[in-house]
Amino acid sequence: MSNAAIYFHPDGYETARADLKGRHVAGESFLVGFFRHSGLDGFACHADGPEQARLFADLAARHAPRREVALYPTGEPSRLARVGCLFVPGPGIDQFAWRRRSRDQRGYSLCGITHTTSESPHALGALATAPVQPWDAVICTSWAARASVEAVLEPYAEYLRNRLGAAEVPMPHLPVIPLGVDTDAFRFDAADCMAERAALGIGEEDVAVLFMGRLSFHAKAHPIAMYLALEEAARRTGKRFHLIQAGWFGNDAIGAAFIQGAKRYCPSVNAIFLDGRKPEVRTRVWAAADLFTSLVDNIQETFGITPVEAMAAGLPCVITDWNGYRETVRDGVDGFRIPTTLPPPGSGPDFADRYAAGLDSYDYYIGRVSQVTAVDVAAAADAYARLAADPALRQRMGEAGRARAVAVFDWKAIIPQYLDVWRQLSEIRRHAAERAPRRADRDGNPLRPDPLRMFESYPTRHLSPSARLVRAGGLARAGMADALAALHADPLNSTARGGTVSPATDLLLALEALDPPGRLVAEILALVPEERRLLLLRSLVHLLKYGFVQETGPLGV
Repeated sequence: MSNAAIYFHPDGYETARADLKGRHVAGESFLVGFFRHSGLDGFACHADGPEQARLFADLAARHAPRREVALYPTGEPSRLARVGCLFVPGPGIDQFAWRRRSRDQRGYSLCGITHTTSESPHALGALATAPVQPWDAVICTSWAARASVEAVLEPYAEYLRNRLGAAEVPMPHLPVIPLGVDTDAFRFDAADCMAERAALGIGEEDVAVLFMGRLSFHAKAHPIAMYLALEEAARRTGKRFHLIQAGWFGNDAIGAAFIQGAKRYCPSVNAIFLDGRKPEVRTRVWAAADLFTSLVDNIQETFGITPVEAMAAGLPCVITDWNGYRETVRDGVDGFRIPTTLPPPGSGPDFADRYAAGLDSYDYYIGRVSQVTAVDVAAAADAYARLAADPALRQRMGEAGRARAVAVFDWKAIIPQYLDVWRQLSEIRRHAAERAPRRADRDGNPLRPDPLRMFESYPTRHLSPSARLVRAGGLARAGMADALAALHADPLNSTARGGTVSPATDLLLALEALDPPGRLVAEILALVPEERRLLLLRSLVHLLKYGFVQETGPLGV
């Protein structure tokens, strides 16, 4: 199989939000690319309910008309075996692996994807201890992202071997597939460029530099290096520079810091701030720029989609030689990569300790690391100056970047790689040995045990298959349906709804069969299909609780 059910929740894919982040943009872009370029006859949605499934279906209909969409509810994970794989828009496949273990571990594969790996490195450790199977994977969006995952998992695996004597610490596959873009969405003609520049007051001979993304000095890209380098480039070239910062501030204080910082560090550069959360800004502002820049110095970045978008728009890039950025922009070909410097490994254990202890927030943690990350300002100034002074160089690099984006990073090229991973996982699932198979008398997740097993010592006895039950005296057949409806309509019994007990049809079937002298529990359970018997078993105690049935023999042990 090369299809996967998409775990769909708006938080993973929705960009119409005030707290917009790169993972939202990437998620929405992936889903649209998947619909358009997978070539599948139908799509599978793993969602909490009909409303979310409807959103998924509407999106599918918009981008892949006349394709079938099937809902696989999150409350029924076993049904995913019909598809063969579940795709999760994050790395946390561990929780899904635990749910699967309670059913059939070979039923389907799990496939996640990394976004930022800095926020919860401890959560990555769950991939080593959860029942992840050889047919599961977490896609890494860059080799840098994969290295950061391995930097957590490998030492943790060593710890588990030393602490527990584990002979093996299985891990999911970590294939590397970059994020993609719809390159056609970034095509602009001369009229588009003129209109966008005129709207921003940018002259024909002026140089417009674009930064797109969150405007956060502690969680994205500290702007001082960019400001200083642009000021120096403007001084050298005598050109009129405009810096378009299309993004969004976390709060007014951060906004004021950026605005005042631009005035302080690059006073001769015209600083333009636009709200990048607006679709019309996020999609059109590329046409106004001569070059793109992103001097990211933050560990929260793992891939960085904006340089790829810039290349798709035909803009040369000045970006930092940092994480996934170095895997997209070719230095000297599509733009320039600016050197970065970190202290040596082992220099920041106190950063991690303060974050783990709750003394520092996540923002402060990554902000501290940013403060000890250096960007080569002189090299950035050289790059800005060269591109500003040489329109032919800008055109040559922009064309090279555009060709690379189309060939390598368009969803047309990326989606087949996802399908290939899912196909490989399906093949592995047919042949590989199962890790940590579950015993029939044990719970799938021992840390989330069946409460009826965890607290089995609490009651006087348990209902056994050999117990004999009879319908309570005075409960007429004709009134059973109304009595059950009244019971479950009572607010005191609201927790009996939603799968706690069997549907009314099965309850009535059981009650109708309990004419004197009654029946054994095993005989009652045999009245319904096997997959509904466990639910009916506990429902019999529910009926006992409210006096609908009575014991006529030993109730249990």
